[in-house]
Amino acid sequence: MDRTGIGRRIVMAQGGAAAAGLVLLRFPGLAEAFARAFPSRPGEQVLPWLDQPAANPVPQVVGDLLRWEELSSFLTPAERFFTVAHYGQPQVDAQAWRLEVGGLVERPLALTLDALRARPRQEVPFTLECSGNHGLPFLHGAIGTARWAGTPLAPLLAEAGVLERGSEVIFWGADAGEEVLGDITVTQHFARSMSVADAGDPALLLCYEMNGQPLPAKHGAPVRLIAPGWYGVANVKWLTRIEVRDTRLQNRFMARDYVTLRQEPAGSAPGQAGQPTWVETSVGRALLKSAPAFVGRAASGSYRVVGAAWGAPIARVEVQIDGGAWLPATIDHSDPAEEGEFSWRLWSHEWGIPTAGEHRVTSRATAADGRVQPAPDDPWLASKRTYYESNGQITRRVNIPVSMTAPASTAVFAGK
Repeated sequence: MDRTGIGRRIVMAQGGAAAAGLVLLRFPGLAEAFARAFPSRPGEQVLPWLDQPAANPVPQVVGDLLRWEELSSFLTPAERFFTVAHYGQPQVDAQAWRLEVGGLVERPLALTLDALRARPRQEVPFTLECSGNHGLPFLHGAIGTARWAGTPLAPLLAEAGVLERGSEVIFWGADAGEEVLGDITVTQHFARSMSVADAGDPALLLCYEMNGQPLPAKHGAPVRLIAPGWYGVANVKWLTRIEVRDTRLQNRFMARDYVTLRQEPAGSAPGQAGQPTWVETSVGRALLKSAPAFVGRAASGSYRVVGAAWGAPIARVEVQIDGGAWLPATIDHSDPAEEGEFSWRLWSHEWGIPTAGEHRVTSRATAADGRVQPAPDDPWLASKRTYYESNGQITRRVNIPVSMTAPASTAVFAGK
């Protein structure tokens, strides 16, 4: 399917809705998907946002971005889950595959996929988001939620016996590509690292299942790291080796890319009075965030705003229309199985019957610990010079048709 815009996926509805100028999205299977919406509202019309993302200029790297207007369920199907592969998808023979655990350990290990499957199994619903999501004009759907299953990493590290001087754990992938370092060109494998303490978190998994099925190749089969609460880059795919070192990894994906650069104001650092200070930090744990997904119109003519919030246990979500007062949204609690610490919360706000014309819709989330999703002009965000970790409040634009009383049944979804 063409992912460069919505021009080919919209149709003008027939009858009264057409006269009102109500434009509906044309997504394959959308009518069926919204029969399972949260909570289900059969026949609900989904209005397209006016500010659609730009065309994806790097489809060879980023694929299957979420179309927010299609958000209809807690879990994201594997075939529609976004992917990022800087070096492309490697070919991995699952039968010959081994996971090596080495470096500064007492007992190096080499495990087959069957050996990992024979170990205790753990499952976690986790919302995986690329750290660049919403940081670039085209990158507005690099997010999805799945039930990831595998065996916990921490017991494996304990069996290997991390030596006392070991401080960093590196996760190596099978994917590799050429990198230019000064005047030489070398082939490097994708890798990310975290501290021994972080790697010992009991939530981290060596994952071999996604939504109850074997992990698909494009999502890292046979085994990938799942690090709940971390941005996507930490969740290394096509895992082949886990190495313990006493120094921090300084490769492209730790020291050059996936680094947030901020300029702190003059006088904010000791000994730097009068001089701005540049601060560089490697992308790590995910930040609190929310986003409006779509505006829906019921058969009665009333509207609602639906969206998601993630990045922390969510206490509440609020919606703002056209810069007005913050209004409460209702967080969906219809399925206790969806109450995970690391997964998004789906929410909705009853808008009623708004005035016709263009409107701006903004959402903000508040975490259980009191943190509030920042506004775009928040000092931390305003000082940022790189596009990573963009968790500011998101505003979308939507047009409400002139006629708001036309029965919804006069419009149809135009799927395949």
